[in-house]
Amino acid sequence: MSVESIESAVDVQTTTDRDGRTTLRSLAAKLPWIVIIQILVVAAILLGVQIAVDSGAVKRIYLASPTQILAAFPQLFTRENLLFHLSVTLAEAGVGVGISAILGIATGIAMGLFPKVHRFLNPFLIWFMAIPKVTIIPLLTLYLGLGFEHKVFIIFLFCYFLFVFNTIAGIKQVQDSHIKVARALGATQRQIIWKVVLPSAAPSIVAAVRIEAATCLLATLFAEIVASKAGVGNLLNKLSGIYDTAGVFALVILVTSIALLIIYLVDLVERRVLLKWKYV
Repeated sequence: MSVESIESAVDVQTTTDRDGRTTLRSLAAKLPWIVIIQILVVAAILLGVQIAVDSGAVKRIYLASPTQILAAFPQLFTRENLLFHLSVTLAEAGVGVGISAILGIATGIAMGLFPKVHRFLNPFLIWFMAIPKVTIIPLLTLYLGLGFEHKVFIIFLFCYFLFVFNTIAGIKQVQDSHIKVARALGATQRQIIWKVVLPSAAPSIVAAVRIEAATCLLATLFAEIVASKAGVGNLLNKLSGIYDTAGVFALVILVTSIALLIIYLVDLVERRVLLKWKYV
């Protein structure tokens, strides 16, 4: 090999190394330090848990290591039919939140626009909201059984009131001058609601949806754990009964991830649709 070819190869290698270092520096510069610290903290916690469980410092019946949790996911899908239970839970949560959103927003609009309706319904809503949900679940089981309607009604009790009061709060932010101008221009009551009231109340309603994204799953799991024939809560009961700690942690992580995904989708809809609708 000639001297020129060796020098050119060295130059190419040096250029490649320099480009690689430059790329790493640029990525590090773009990545916020707080994100790096968060990643390091999570990695340290996972490593600590792994070492604690593998060394026997913490018994596996109390805590599962990250590797055990990862290994539990395939078993949940194959052995425990996780997709079926997950579909049941998501269906219950979706229907429950949908009904509570429709009725809650409608009630909030009526109470926000008509003071007499607000004065009439407000004491009843506060009274029903103050009822401890745990105390009436046995009665709901007696009335509705252990099926789909039982879970949907419990989710409705958890979610309905937040939609009502967030909608009222959003309507109170509507400027009276906007409504007066709309009426002066001949707008009907329906047009005022759709073109003036709801766009102004949209941020408060979206805030309720964002909170309910996590609350509805928690309510569904709570209802399924208390009494159910299927669903992720039912599966949690089963795995807890046989002390499958890794499977329980895997289900908790799965439900949490789904709740975070729903919250992200709500934020995306808010940015892409609702906020544009508000300023149209």
